[in-house]
Amino acid sequence: MKADIRSLNREQLSTHFESWGQPSYRLDQLLHWLYSQRATTWDSMTNLPKGLRENLAEHFRLDGITLARKQGSRDTTQKFLWRLTDGALIESVIIPASPALYGDASDRHTLCISTQVGCAYGCKFCASGLEGWKRNLRPEEIVNQILATETWHRSNQPEGNPSAPTPSDDRLVNNIVVMGMGEPLANYDNLLQALTLLNAPWGGGIGARKITISTSGLAPQIRRLAEEPLQFRLAISLHGATDEVRQQIMPVNRKYPLKELVEACDYYQEKKGRMMTLEYILIAGINDHLEQTAPLAALAKRLHAKVNLIPYNQVEGLAWERPSEAVQEAFLASLERRKVTATLRREKGHDIDAACGQLRLKTEKLEA
Repeated sequence: MKADIRSLNREQLSTHFESWGQPSYRLDQLLHWLYSQRATTWDSMTNLPKGLRENLAEHFRLDGITLARKQGSRDTTQKFLWRLTDGALIESVIIPASPALYGDASDRHTLCISTQVGCAYGCKFCASGLEGWKRNLRPEEIVNQILATETWHRSNQPEGNPSAPTPSDDRLVNNIVVMGMGEPLANYDNLLQALTLLNAPWGGGIGARKITISTSGLAPQIRRLAEEPLQFRLAISLHGATDEVRQQIMPVNRKYPLKELVEACDYYQEKKGRMMTLEYILIAGINDHLEQTAPLAALAKRLHAKVNLIPYNQVEGLAWERPSEAVQEAFLASLERRKVTATLRREKGHDIDAACGQLRLKTEKLEA
């Protein structure tokens, strides 16, 4: 199968252009069409010679993803269900920044993206793995989630609005979190290729420090990530501060228990020297007891990490429930008394099936 054009970096494409006798500025024009104009056909690249377009079509694919469904939330969170060329479904979620939580202006947006169709890691509270793992996403399928989201944004600008951005500067996505469907570090090579393309100034143009990679705890890959030159941020989907609690809900803890995970995080910190995030989904009766805040605080201090508390989003078919708001606030207050930097995501998409995999599962059932 031909490689997709958006799976290759500038150096790889340059080799082809040199062999075709094309000047370097033609490559600049191509990259502008791919990442700024978000072209979906060769013929739309009107300033490229016809012969070059024919060469490109002969050697490369230019696949896209199509919007299957979208749901909007009261807090302006938007969930996208994308259909890939083989019919598989994946999800992305655009999340507006909350000034109260992050201090950013409210017009800044984070896109949560997927890296796999389904998931093999079987976290007990998560919808992504309920139908098992199907396949890894290719680099271009990861990249296309950002481009397709921004294309949707551009097409939904009010007509005749003189302040609306032009196609070349209509950036919607300012930050990327790799926390959608799948275990990101289980698709390591494709993910790093995609993020390198999204980070490149000629590509997505998103700074490495604006990109956060999440993992449920794959210790060897965390060590490998520590050796990467780009300064991506790291988030650990912890959800339990002891092996006893974590093993109830996260099978990965049997292979990489907390001791091994934390040692890998120590290594990452030694190499990168950057604050990481401990993601902690609050599940009623499982990990929301106040006695859990002591070991959680100890881990956060050891790793120089902040804690992001996330009330559980209900998943159809699973018995787990979110704690009451009083319990959530008490858990946050207990961490803060222990001098830990912590935030509580009070509401982001609970009304639009925003938990990973929910919209995909509902749609697949309807289409079955």
